[in-house]
Amino acid sequence: MAEDPKIELFIKASDDGESIGNCPFSQRLFMILWLKKVAFTINTVDMKRYPRLSARYKESMTAGYSVFQKFSAYVKNPLPEKNQACETAFLKALVELDQYLNTPLPHEDGSYPSKRLFLDGNELTLADCNLLPKLHVVQVVCKHYRNFTVPKELSGLCRYLNNAEKCEEFMNTCPNEEEIKLAYRNVAKYSDRYGAKSVTGR
Repeated sequence: MAEDPKIELFIKASDDGESIGNCPFSQRLFMILWLKKVAFTINTVDMKRYPRLSARYKESMTAGYSVFQKFSAYVKNPLPEKNQACETAFLKALVELDQYLNTPLPHEDGSYPSKRLFLDGNELTLADCNLLPKLHVVQVVCKHYRNFTVPKELSGLCRYLNNAEKCEEFMNTCPNEEEIKLAYRNVAKYSDRYGAKSVTGR
């Protein structure tokens, strides 16, 4: 007989590095698991002992911040007459992210475009953990429902996405694409009614 899956909840540790810290999102999961009477274990993570994951530059943490917001407005828009404006705003957010990825960071040699692998340098950081899952959803949903792919002209963004696809930490944690499509099936169904145009190659 197969054993029940073991569930481990990793949550932010408090200042003492051991007890449960202040994190509403972790507490929410903690409560849900408890209410459902699911067997699980708690592991507190001392964030101060993991500086390697922290971004060196605060700008890296906010780069691409508006992409998912503009994407949501674009893909969920039910009004054909507003589609062009939503598409333009979404593309502008992608361009801004591309510009950040192509602009050399202070520790680089200053040559343009930057050749760094990720948002903050050549190592994955929390900034990438925040952004890459959202970009994955953006890619899958836009390609399937809007016939949209990231323009090749956005070389920094394309480089970033290609580098991410070489990382097992990213690729092995991506959900199945069919699950993503299913999650957006109802909210993105309007695109088929008026044939959203691809902006690839602009």
